[in-house]
Amino acid sequence: MAARADAKKTVNLGEQPPRYSLLLNSHQDTRLSKCPLCERSTHPRKFPLAVHIDKWGPLVLGKTCRYCARCELIILHQDELEFELATNMSKLAPEVIGNKYVVLGTTDKKTWQQGFRRALEVADLRKYTADFKKYYDLEMESGVWRRE
Repeated sequence: MAARADAKKTVNLGEQPPRYSLLLNSHQDTRLSKCPLCERSTHPRKFPLAVHIDKWGPLVLGKTCRYCARCELIILHQDELEFELATNMSKLAPEVIGNKYVVLGTTDKKTWQQGFRRALEVADLRKYTADFKKYYDLEMESGVWRRE
């Protein structure tokens, strides 16, 4: 089984220069220990992700993801993200669990930590958020032998 990443259109929200690329892995049975772009090993790293949830608004979520430093690629597993969103929203607003969401970018660490002490305004979030350079989809190929 081979993995291939295809680029998608980006979303512009943040005022910081675009940083990192995001690959959202929607395959529950597939975990990536190697970058699908360069085939090098990835490592875990925590990122403050700016997420917009329909009928709720923005949320900054600290999430440990796989990361390829060479490609600046964040690999985010959709099932893990949805579990954490459901856990957090069950306390804040249970009625929005299961609503559509979009991962917009990353915020700086200081803004994320301040969000624990006070509510962040949308303007503050925009000011300290960096959009992703690219969004990737993970496409799986069936196990076919090929000559290199």
